[in-house]
Amino acid sequence: MLKKILCTAALALGLTAGAHAADKPTLTFGYVNGWDDSVATSHVAAEILRSKLGYPVELKAVEAAIMWQGVARGDLDATLSAWLPATHGEYYARLKDKVELLGVNYSGARIGLLVPTYMNVQSIADLNSIRKDLRGQVTGIDAGAGVMRRTEDAIKAYDLDLNLMASSGPAMTVALARAVQANKPIVVTGWIPHWMTAKWELRFLDDPKKVFGDAEQVHNAVNPGLHAKAPEAAAFLKKFAWQDKEIGAVMLAIRDGAKPADAARAWVEQNPERVAQWL
Repeated sequence: MLKKILCTAALALGLTAGAHAADKPTLTFGYVNGWDDSVATSHVAAEILRSKLGYPVELKAVEAAIMWQGVARGDLDATLSAWLPATHGEYYARLKDKVELLGVNYSGARIGLLVPTYMNVQSIADLNSIRKDLRGQVTGIDAGAGVMRRTEDAIKAYDLDLNLMASSGPAMTVALARAVQANKPIVVTGWIPHWMTAKWELRFLDDPKKVFGDAEQVHNAVNPGLHAKAPEAAAFLKKFAWQDKEIGAVMLAIRDGAKPADAARAWVEQNPERVAQWL
């Protein structure tokens, strides 16, 4: 009889726990698909919310403007890809009454010109002295990208005798890989967080004129209704913040062929103490 009672109680507890998990609302996060850091951060947070807190999570790849508007309207519960104060400053200024910044998930985000550390140049102004070695060019990404516009400004501000060559993010990293492998000089338009800084020894060139601006922070921006909808999720997002090497490891795994969800799951499993700090 006692055994039967215990079994019944255990079953009831199990059903209660299962019902509790099933009752949790689905959370919808927006991220920018073309941004490696946005993909990595969003998938890791989603994995923790699913596996540790029991929330179903849907991730939606959107353009930055749509991402901000979605959070403000409540179509999206959150984005972990709010670059402030500069990159997304216009969106935040317009929508700050309808979104809430819960915390910073990455400090020290920045854009600028990157070179391998074996190169003997320290400042953007030094590039004219190695113009021939660089074949007169800066290797860029997509025309129109923010870092490309700033690089055009830098070429004028520092009176550089260099041409900015537009390509794409993948093409830029291929050119960088070839140069590093051959120990040759190259300067590329870059930003952190990015997987290439986890793979190679790179540094930003000094920018005393601040053409590329100061370092930024990547915030967890949420719809204010998240607190009532999913209080445990909101509490987690207040604490969720990680370092360059951590995010770099996930970005590099994805770049090397892992699916984002698999790379996130593997990182969460391999870093239980770090995850516990956020929970």
